[in-house]
Amino acid sequence: MEIMIKPLTSELINDYFDFFDHRAFPDDSPFYPCYCNAYNMSLLQIKEQLFARWQEYGEGADVWKRVIRESAWNMVNSGKIKGYLAYHDGISIGWCNANDRLNYYRVGEFNMDDIPEDKPPLDCPDKGYVKSIVCFEISPDYRGMGIAGRMLERICKDAAEEGYAFVEAYPMDHVNDNSLAFTGPLRLYEKFGFREYKRIGSTIVVRKDLRQL
Repeated sequence: MEIMIKPLTSELINDYFDFFDHRAFPDDSPFYPCYCNAYNMSLLQIKEQLFARWQEYGEGADVWKRVIRESAWNMVNSGKIKGYLAYHDGISIGWCNANDRLNYYRVGEFNMDDIPEDKPPLDCPDKGYVKSIVCFEISPDYRGMGIAGRMLERICKDAAEEGYAFVEAYPMDHVNDNSLAFTGPLRLYEKFGFREYKRIGSTIVVRKDLRQL
């Protein structure tokens, strides 16, 4: 199967939303609706831009989808949301949210009912040091085909060429081999040379040292 992987740009915004609107969550995922924007928003921005607008528009599930979709549209167009899309036959079938660690206000698993406070990392001294992976989502029809691994290889390759010292990810310690948790399973990262760096609650922070490549 020929899979093409492309970095997200504003020119690919329609492919990004086509994936989330039609192929990301047809299997009753608890993460639907999601346009992968909350990691890049401060707690204040989430309250003032998402929840306040949700109340302004009239609340309800459909209104929430509209609000986060509008927010993500603006963030993709402005380059704030970055990552990679996977394609098969010209159709977007996978997404990985990958960005400079300092562009994220939080990492690891969380939900919108209990948003953690903004905490800048103490072990990331500057931009260009750690590239973070906060989310994987593959269309159910394409899971188990190694697509996430191909995306991970591309992310590490590009990060090394960009001069990053590490690629970092955040699998959960309670995830079993059959889980489809959006932070990605630990076994995926171990397969591609990531090693445990530290633990924060139930999150295992893993890093791949690009300086050894």
